[in-house]
Amino acid sequence: MKTMRKIAIYGKGGIGKSTTTSNLSAALALKGYKVMQIGCDPKADSTKNLMGGRLIPTVLDQLKLKKEDLCLEDIVFPGFGGVLCVESGGPTPGLGCAGRGIISAFEKLEELDAFGHYEPDIVIYDVLGDVVCGGFAMPIREGYARDVFIVSSGEMMALFAASNIASAIRNFGKRGYARLGGLILNARNVENEREIVEKACREIETEMIHYIPRSGEIQQAEHLGGTVFEFLGEDSCMKEVYSRLAEEILARSIEG
Repeated sequence: MKTMRKIAIYGKGGIGKSTTTSNLSAALALKGYKVMQIGCDPKADSTKNLMGGRLIPTVLDQLKLKKEDLCLEDIVFPGFGGVLCVESGGPTPGLGCAGRGIISAFEKLEELDAFGHYEPDIVIYDVLGDVVCGGFAMPIREGYARDVFIVSSGEMMALFAASNIASAIRNFGKRGYARLGGLILNARNVENEREIVEKACREIETEMIHYIPRSGEIQQAEHLGGTVFEFLGEDSCMKEVYSRLAEEILARSIEG
């Protein structure tokens, strides 16, 4: 199997992490990379913007439905730009453990040799970062991801989550697993937001690698069911914003 970049994008729920990740995946695909995006949130909507607004069947749902007959075509779906889309899924609300669902999904992908079969250049895990325990820590705990990037705003709870994620990465990094590549500021127009985030970055010993301005263009594309690359015109400044983010991620991640 060829070497590939293994990247995890963490962040507090509702911070725009999945929007950022799907636009990043689209930007990388348009640069010629074969990308696989794996959603690790029970809501299973990480890849929706790559699938024309459609929610795809999750690994957990398909495991329940097909059991031993499950194949890769049941859980891996080509989206915009050829991005390979996977959603781990989660249990029925109030029943079961969402983290355990992620573990089960990862085990099935490994059993079916998904990476060997599709040979992606880049695998991106989109992970809920409100709690960094159990299955939610699996991408960094078990060595699935090599480089981790945190999406945050200047809001207190988003930065609190970023601090917890950074702490977890440091703990697992001692075992030779993932490393923190930096923080992506997804702006919420908080007063003095850049300064607040830069101060937080110094405290958690990382740096702000990219700034995504708050823009109605992002919501406009999402309402149409996709990324800015699919639904906005050539004059969209947000295309350039995400293209530059892709370049930063490439520069700060390694193959292997």
